[in-house]
Amino acid sequence: MRVVAKFGGTSLGNGDRVERAADSITAAVENGHEVAVVASAMGSTTDFLLDEIQYEADEADRAEIVSMGERTSVRMLKGALSARGVNAVFLEPGSDDWPVITNEHGEVDVEESTRRAKALAEQMHNDHVVPVITGFLAQDHAGNITTLGRGGSDTTAVMLGSYMDADEVVIVTDVEGVMTGDPRVVEGARNVGEITVDELRNLSFRGAEVVAPSALTYKEGDLSVRVVHYQHGDLMTGGTSIEGEFENLIDLQEDRLSCVTVAGRAIRNRPGILSELSTALAEEDINIDAVSSGMDSITFYVATDVAEEAEALLHEKIIGSETLSSITVDDPFAVVRITGGDLQAEPGIVNDIVAPLAAEHINVQDVITSATSVAVFVDWENGEDALGLIQDVFED
Repeated sequence: MRVVAKFGGTSLGNGDRVERAADSITAAVENGHEVAVVASAMGSTTDFLLDEIQYEADEADRAEIVSMGERTSVRMLKGALSARGVNAVFLEPGSDDWPVITNEHGEVDVEESTRRAKALAEQMHNDHVVPVITGFLAQDHAGNITTLGRGGSDTTAVMLGSYMDADEVVIVTDVEGVMTGDPRVVEGARNVGEITVDELRNLSFRGAEVVAPSALTYKEGDLSVRVVHYQHGDLMTGGTSIEGEFENLIDLQEDRLSCVTVAGRAIRNRPGILSELSTALAEEDINIDAVSSGMDSITFYVATDVAEEAEALLHEKIIGSETLSSITVDDPFAVVRITGGDLQAEPGIVNDIVAPLAAEHINVQDVITSATSVAVFVDWENGEDALGLIQDVFED
């Protein structure tokens, strides 16, 4: 089994943890697995180095300076593996076998990086070598050091796992996989055995520090990615398995939708109002397709054939309420949904999506976004035209 194991800064935070990491790698190698290692800077070294740059350093100098954290880690870990009799080598930008190459725009050169990663995988197989690779760092075609941004070590690991045709990527960190909640805040938080990439990406963009969102874009469906705690000690078991892959999809929902809007004074300051209204619909098996809210209103998008029933149910909640004042229904609307793992990383993506609609005088009723999707609501009669215009954006 071919495995890429990434060790985060906390998991290499001191000599004892480096020893623990080396023990787990050695055990996997002795059990017949091919292991490539990606190492982050020890502890908070990168943050320390960045904080100590008190002068106006250009990007090239900054990259050289911050690379020292990862350069130290791979030497420490390679040494610990060699002491255990493991045939290990460390790789950093400038090494002959260095695998991660970027182009003149600072973006990963997929073709060249894939070629190098496959050559490295072949060397692992033929020479029974364990490469210990600096995470976060890359090298351009001129030999200059570049970086992959915050969370870049996760990106290095999943990228190489994909390009090397690995069976699994194991992210070794300071959490016991993905938890049901932050154990520092909620009691009884427990490990989630499995989670999809879409679920985790949404959590990651909203504060969950488990796997860098940029890394998940490199995960393909047949590549297993697992998160384990550094104290677990076994690379091959435990933790949380991240399932599936991002699907880039643009589609037009077939059913007509109606927007049912409830208005009220300072509705945002009324605790439980959203639950109260949505529960009334749920009790009658009315599905809510989407929800948007403003300063003094909440809009539910529901199928047009149940809109009148929804209006009647929510009207009952308005009568006698001091907060709610009125309800209205408008229809029919179409929704175009754009789903993709890279959306959050593309500045101006929402503008890119809606600008062509404005140019064709198509009114946008609503836009609802998440970390991995954008839903654009337009008049029903404009649905097909909107779909075509948005498809053109992504084809370009």
